[in-house]
Amino acid sequence: MSATRLARLFSPQSVAIVGGRVAESVVEEMQKIGFEGDIWPVNPKRADMGGIPCFPSLDALPAAPDAAYLGIHRDASVEAIATLSAMGTGGVICHASGFAEMGNEGKTKSAALIKAAGDMPVVGPNCWGLLNLMDKAAMWPDFHGAIPVKSGVAIVNQSGNMALNYTMQKRGLDIALVVTLGNQAMIDANDCIEVFLADERIRAIGLHVEGLNDLPRFSKLAILARNMGKPIVAFKTGVSEKGAYATVSHTATLSGSDDLYDALFKRYGIARVHSIPVFLETLKMLSVIGTPSGNSLATLSCSGGEVSLVADSVANRNLSLPDLTQEHAERVKATVNEFVDVRNPLDYHTFIWAQREAMTATFGAMMSGGFDLTALILDYPRSDRSRYEEYDIAIDAWIDATRKTDAKTAIVATLPECMPEEIAIKLAQQGIVPFLGVEEALDAFAAAQVSHGETILPLASQHLQSESTRTLDEAESKSLLAEFGLPIANGKVVPADEAVNIAGKITFPVVVKVTGIAHKTESDGIRLNLRNVDQLKQAVSELSAISDRLLVEEMTQDAICELIIGVHRDPQFGLALVIGAGGVLTELIADSTSLLLPTQRAEIDRALASLKVNRLLTGFRGKHADRDAVIHVIEQVAEFANTFHDTLHELDINPLIVSQQGKGVTIVDAFIRKS
Repeated sequence: MSATRLARLFSPQSVAIVGGRVAESVVEEMQKIGFEGDIWPVNPKRADMGGIPCFPSLDALPAAPDAAYLGIHRDASVEAIATLSAMGTGGVICHASGFAEMGNEGKTKSAALIKAAGDMPVVGPNCWGLLNLMDKAAMWPDFHGAIPVKSGVAIVNQSGNMALNYTMQKRGLDIALVVTLGNQAMIDANDCIEVFLADERIRAIGLHVEGLNDLPRFSKLAILARNMGKPIVAFKTGVSEKGAYATVSHTATLSGSDDLYDALFKRYGIARVHSIPVFLETLKMLSVIGTPSGNSLATLSCSGGEVSLVADSVANRNLSLPDLTQEHAERVKATVNEFVDVRNPLDYHTFIWAQREAMTATFGAMMSGGFDLTALILDYPRSDRSRYEEYDIAIDAWIDATRKTDAKTAIVATLPECMPEEIAIKLAQQGIVPFLGVEEALDAFAAAQVSHGETILPLASQHLQSESTRTLDEAESKSLLAEFGLPIANGKVVPADEAVNIAGKITFPVVVKVTGIAHKTESDGIRLNLRNVDQLKQAVSELSAISDRLLVEEMTQDAICELIIGVHRDPQFGLALVIGAGGVLTELIADSTSLLLPTQRAEIDRALASLKVNRLLTGFRGKHADRDAVIHVIEQVAEFANTFHDTLHELDINPLIVSQQGKGVTIVDAFIRKS
């Protein structure tokens, strides 16, 4: 549903609120937030709500409302939705539960809701509502901690209670819009993202979701967000088996394959996080200073212990603490005491403490190094037992230095309790990130390290011809791959009693395999490294007892390493590509990564570089593998999958033998499952 269609619901001038106790709470929240439009309570048994006269029915309303909040039970909600749709209402928030999350009966009711709504958008059912803090509309049945703002971040969440918790933050984060989706019967995260992108007041987008619908559409919106410079942060739950089960029972949403969600977020430059504090800290950073250009970090503190803490914490993340250049170090030295050891991280000691001009000079000198982020470690004391004045001086000096250098900067409290909310708000308003917690700050900065610049491909819609499948044996699979131009080992399938006759047509050493068996080693269906006719005869004699058809191939020698390249079909993502360590290492070290289709060379190169086995491809112990040939074959496999996207269910190439640089790669085993 387009942003234009949702505009009335998200930014209403009139709101009908239907029900009893729940509706009364919504009226109260609308009044508290200072809503400037019309509030129309609807309850035939009440004279008023919050001092506003109640209408006895929806038909009695003076006009079709821009938005309606339904705080009534399931069946009554469906009836009200039909009435509101016929009136021309802008949209509805349906609070009631008992729909698709409750099994077949609930799914029937959900279908009835959708039919009743027609073209009118409905948020929910089984949702808390939405808060638009920019337009002062709190269509929300409970207290919350949000306040009106002019701009800020938008958060979409399937859980009402989690969204409520977010509004209680004291981190200096400007929350501008909160939407809870519930079951997503009609409106999903994609619809909300489209609204957020269309609103210039939204600076960053937060997704706390259990799953996503219509991934091709999501990919296009993510590309648009990146092109607009509007960053997205994703916190996805339902990762574990029990979490996935809870997701289905909560909102009837499939959580999906987590490694493929990881690939999705990486491709589209979405900052993925794994905890609530880091979700909020990352959103805050991106809304205050935008997406960082790189991962270089400089930090300052007047404590050696804090310097050590930062150095150790950075070492465990994909972040950099670059050494100062000689010229830069000299600039910093000119501002500090002779006993200060000038380096990054910097312990500037307390010689300049509470001296605004001196601190500004040191801070500014450190900021001038061209880092992607410069951060000061500073912890405020408890206000009930200490004084703030000297810490305020440090804050003011940091603000002065940031203004003079125009650097991207932050102030980090080692503990959340050590950053007063008013200070966090002040810093954010000055364009300085107020981080609460060292670990959270570094996790946020690391999460924001997303791809820049390159063209990225949207996901393609995939339609499967048939669910019924057949599995091709190794020879059939290889034949199909060879027709597509992939490098297959030279060999032939022959009757067992003719296998020896092929000896003169291929080069020894050879391998003999039983066809039609997936795990040949475990079933004793393979003989390797046969170097002459006698060994071949012996192997044929042994294997003919298992099968009357054998595959005889030239054996690939001088392998640098073995890889697996696979394609599998995911219920949400369609066909996806997997690359990793192959052969016996496939299950032993579990070294693999996933790519979404379609893909491209740069993405394949990065994925390959992320694997442990990549060291074997890049000159481990002096042996350089033909890495370019590996990338080319992966490109071919991706193109094969795209070509047969409507019939391919599964492809497994394991192993792909990688030879020395310039000698290529060879597929020595494969199977295909297709419609």
